[in-house]
Amino acid sequence: MSKVSVILLAGGKGIRLGANIPKQYLEIKGKPIALYSFETLKPFGEMVVVAHPQYRAIFPKEAVTFAEPGLRRQDSVFNGLQKATGEWVLIHDAARPFLKKEEVEALLAQKDDADALALASPVKSTLKQVDDNLNVLQTIPRKGLWEVHTPQLIKREILEMAFEIVEGEVTDDLSLAELVGAKVKLIKGSEGNVKITTQEDLKYAKVCIDLSV
Repeated sequence: MSKVSVILLAGGKGIRLGANIPKQYLEIKGKPIALYSFETLKPFGEMVVVAHPQYRAIFPKEAVTFAEPGLRRQDSVFNGLQKATGEWVLIHDAARPFLKKEEVEALLAQKDDADALALASPVKSTLKQVDDNLNVLQTIPRKGLWEVHTPQLIKREILEMAFEIVEGEVTDDLSLAELVGAKVKLIKGSEGNVKITTQEDLKYAKVCIDLSV
């Protein structure tokens, strides 16, 4: 079986949440948010955590290699990649605490079918394109549109090729694979695999954790 390296992106500032510390280190039920997905992902490969030095103490040092965060998401992924040794790289946002091990298993089970894969869910709401003043320009047909989550699983060689040519900013890792013409596939995941970004997300997460106890 091909070796997998997990890159957990835990270096974001989380300024949209308005907290004193990055969102991924806020606690729910006495546990930092980042540790929920860390514990889910740990059995699947070597762990590379991208985090600022002042927050690294929350992770068990004997099981982790650390990397420095970059200015952009893709810079953090690049830094994590330099520490990883696997043929495949599984990249996950630490602010998504509700990842299930069954979803990771489903992703890994289909890695022979593509060069890059990610969990995703079909868009259900109506989408509108607007201008800067929120005036509606058009309705975007939602058929065939999917919301992409993490983790995202990519062949190491594909990432390395993409980093040699990427110029602008990309907002997810599959976009890097698309740059080099890689075969990219989505795997249906849970809609509960939400990213905590706002205070409302945090409240929702606390309720979900309470219900799961």
